[in-house]
Amino acid sequence: MYKIMTSDLDETLLRQDGSISQANIDAIAQATQRGVKFVPNTGRSFLSVQALLKQLHLYQQPNEYVVSYNGGAVIENQGNRVIVSNAMPYAEAAQVFTLMQQFDVDIHVYTLDHLYIYRLRADDRDYLATRGVAFTEMVGDFRQFKDDQIMKVICMNPDLTVRQNVYQAVTAAFEQINCTYSSGIYMEVNHAGVDKGNAILALGDRLGVSAAEIIAIGDNANDLGMLTKVGMPVAVANGIPAVKRVAKLVTPHDYERGVADAIETLILR
Repeated sequence: MYKIMTSDLDETLLRQDGSISQANIDAIAQATQRGVKFVPNTGRSFLSVQALLKQLHLYQQPNEYVVSYNGGAVIENQGNRVIVSNAMPYAEAAQVFTLMQQFDVDIHVYTLDHLYIYRLRADDRDYLATRGVAFTEMVGDFRQFKDDQIMKVICMNPDLTVRQNVYQAVTAAFEQINCTYSSGIYMEVNHAGVDKGNAILALGDRLGVSAAEIIAIGDNANDLGMLTKVGMPVAVANGIPAVKRVAKLVTPHDYERGVADAIETLILR
C-alpha cells in the first residue's frame, strides 16, 4: 500500500547522541527490500547526512533521495544532485537575520552547500558535534551571501521564551513566512510555503506516488508540514503533543526504535 516512507532525523530516527539504533537500521533495510523507498527528511543540510546514508545503504544510490533544509531542497543521493530548490529571497533572509540579531541567540545561515554560524554559542557547538555537522563561524556582514542560494535562517537558544520572542518578531514583520521550532533549541525560518510536506509531495509527484501512499514519521513542530499532508502520519513516542494529535499512529517507543515500530506495523505485517 505504501511506496515512500519519509522520516525526520534528530530525535525521530536518531538518538539524542546522533546515533541510529540497529533496530531502526534493520527495519529500514527490510522495508526497502519490499520496495518501499526510505527518504530522510531533515532540517539539516544533505551534506551532513552522508554518513547516515552509508549506514542505511543509500549512499550515492540512484533514485534514492533526501529532503533537506525543512523542504528547502530535494536531493538525489547519486552525485548529490539537486532536483528541487526552494531558496529564500535574499532580501527576506537578510531581514530575518537582522531581526534575530536583536535577541540572545546564535544564528545559522544555510546556503545550498554550507552552514555559517553568527555569534556561535558553546552549547550549540556541543550539540552540532554530536551530529557531525560542519560549519564556519561567520565573519563580516550578511551581504556576503548576496549571490548564494540561502535555504533557511535559524536561531538557537535553549530558553523557549527567547525563541518565542524571536518567532513573534519574525512573523510580525512578514505577511507570509514559515517559522517552526525544532530539537527543543532552534527556531527555524523558511520561505512561505516551504516545508517538509510540500517537498515530499513534490518528490512523490516526480515518482508517481500519491500522498495516500506516503508514510511520514516525526516528533517536532517542523514535522507538522509533512504529517498533515501525507496519507499515514506517524509520531514517535517522544513526539510533542501537537505531533501526536495529528498522527494516525503513535509508536510505543521513542527514537530508540520508533521508526522500526512503524515499519513493523505498517509494512512488514
